[in-house]
Amino acid sequence: MKRLCKSGSLTLAAVLLLAGICPAAESESALGLNSESKEATQFTAEANEQVHALLDFEDERELENAERGLIAAPESLVITTETGKVAWSQDAYAFVEEDAPASANPSLWRNTQLNHIYGLFEVMDGIYQVRGYDMSNITFIKGETGWIIYDPLMTVECAQAAFELVKENLGDYPVKAIMYSHSHVDHFGGVLGIVSEQQVADEEILIVAPEGFVEHAVSENVYAGNAMGRRASFQYGTLLEGGEKGSLCIGIGMGQSHGTTSYISPNTIISETGQTLVIDGVIMEFQLTPGTEAPAEMNTWFPQKKALWMAENCTGTLHNLYTLRGAEVRDGQAWANFLMETLKLYGNDVEVVFQSHNWPHWENENIVEYIVNTAAAYKYINDQTLLYLNEGYTSTEIANMIELPEDLKKNWYTRQYYGTVAHNSKAVYQKYMGWYDANPIHLGEMEPTERAKKFVEYLGDVDAVLLKAKEDYDNGEYQWVAELTNMLVFADPENQDARYLCADALEQLGYQAESGTWRNAYLCAAQELRFGTNTDDATRSSSSEEGGIKQHMTPEMILQYLGIYTDSKKIEGLTFTANIVLPEASYVLVVKNGVVLYEQGSLHEKADATWTTTRKGLFGIAQNNRELIDAEVVQEGDTTLLDQLMEGNLAAEQNPYFNIVEP
Repeated sequence: MKRLCKSGSLTLAAVLLLAGICPAAESESALGLNSESKEATQFTAEANEQVHALLDFEDERELENAERGLIAAPESLVITTETGKVAWSQDAYAFVEEDAPASANPSLWRNTQLNHIYGLFEVMDGIYQVRGYDMSNITFIKGETGWIIYDPLMTVECAQAAFELVKENLGDYPVKAIMYSHSHVDHFGGVLGIVSEQQVADEEILIVAPEGFVEHAVSENVYAGNAMGRRASFQYGTLLEGGEKGSLCIGIGMGQSHGTTSYISPNTIISETGQTLVIDGVIMEFQLTPGTEAPAEMNTWFPQKKALWMAENCTGTLHNLYTLRGAEVRDGQAWANFLMETLKLYGNDVEVVFQSHNWPHWENENIVEYIVNTAAAYKYINDQTLLYLNEGYTSTEIANMIELPEDLKKNWYTRQYYGTVAHNSKAVYQKYMGWYDANPIHLGEMEPTERAKKFVEYLGDVDAVLLKAKEDYDNGEYQWVAELTNMLVFADPENQDARYLCADALEQLGYQAESGTWRNAYLCAAQELRFGTNTDDATRSSSSEEGGIKQHMTPEMILQYLGIYTDSKKIEGLTFTANIVLPEASYVLVVKNGVVLYEQGSLHEKADATWTTTRKGLFGIAQNNRELIDAEVVQEGDTTLLDQLMEGNLAAEQNPYFNIVEP
């Protein structure tokens, strides 16, 4: 085993001998560390017991809401892809029917039990939901002759299974409209499991979305898609098995399905609050809520039924102002204000609120309280963070100071199952102040590996440091042990003791976490420290080759994609101008010192080259797909320029399994 020790320092064996302890054989860890998952420690058990003592587990109103209106549910629910891969399983969580073990936060365990209630439910006459068939809910509104469907889940296989359950129990009716409430993939990715693009065209099916939907859907799922996908594997626990020491739910559902994502572009856009549509006899009035849970999002009021669809703005848990997978920071002030606007518009009349995650709430008084409390949680985090930052506190300091008021903290539907007060507070800080805390030491920080190596050099004997870290672990100081040992791992990834001890500390933090996403992140990190990065494609969803979101990108989006995946350093000396001629539009591509720029709607009189192609061929250029380029692109002028540009195009070299907890 590689060691980074200063000459003359005590070895771990010597330290142990001085302490009267006989070290183990060289082939074993002298600290007794190994790759096995550990049981919850006394400190973890006590921390979880404190949570149990804080909350009223006799209050079962949320359980009653989760069970209300159940029409049908299969005894077993395992959804597979055509290749036999498990895309979704509720059977994997059958263990939550027991009492919470010491290795699980009892509040998160309870929320997991509620999210394990799945099947077809009646919200009210004419409104139905299939819940627990994916991370999100799919909702069916019965019109005069057919279905209006809200948010067709994340993957095709799950959407198909949910639709079959509806047909079996409610009848087979035509689809009249599909509504995308907002721009996250778990709310549109299963659309091809409901309808095909040809069917949409032939039957004039409406695909309705809020203004900005397409731009933001592409931004999240394509421009930053590779990085978000890898980070999402930690957030959603796709690398973990369900279990008492494994993944639980994530507050808004059991987790992420592993099937096939798809996409159909909207053909009807909602552009302002108060806009109405009448589809198949159903009147819908829309409230746009940009900058809340998504940059493009909308609620819907059904005046005939006095029912309010809340998209993902009220979800029965504290949601994210910042999501761990990475995304634009959300606006806590705007979120709270839009919820108060919702009450102003519909609060006097609403009798049921339902949404794209978790379960509905009924009765006007309960609904008003539900919306106000949710608004108060986001407003509190926003305002208190601003108060503290104006007093000079840093992001990390504020995150460790701030707690919700007592009543909100004890409220089941504002608990931290998905977002947390701590990381949402950091989001507010980031939104207003950015990453810089005004301390110039942080302006030009060393990169993590080099910083870790200097840290270890100053520490001296790494073995002695590990011995002290093990003592701190035995005293329940898991956060500090994780921080210290991860530094050692970055200095020397081959230091197996550092990896194992870091994993053990992270595991205990995961057992204590009330947030399902934090638990998943801790446990995924522990797993990869013990066994290396998981590169199993079965843990990831895949995009439909014919109906994925990339196939629906506009030429401008494709050119933006080309710029993102061009490594300008590789082609720093490359400067030229090319006309791009498509059937629907023309563009001038300007490459300046390897930087990709473009103009729309004109041709350059003195361009160095002209590329006549289709949108498919342009996408081939963006993806550095030589087969598509040869088949779809006709070049005039300097035919070497495209090849030179492709030397810097790294789109085909993306690594979906880059390291996170090791260099």
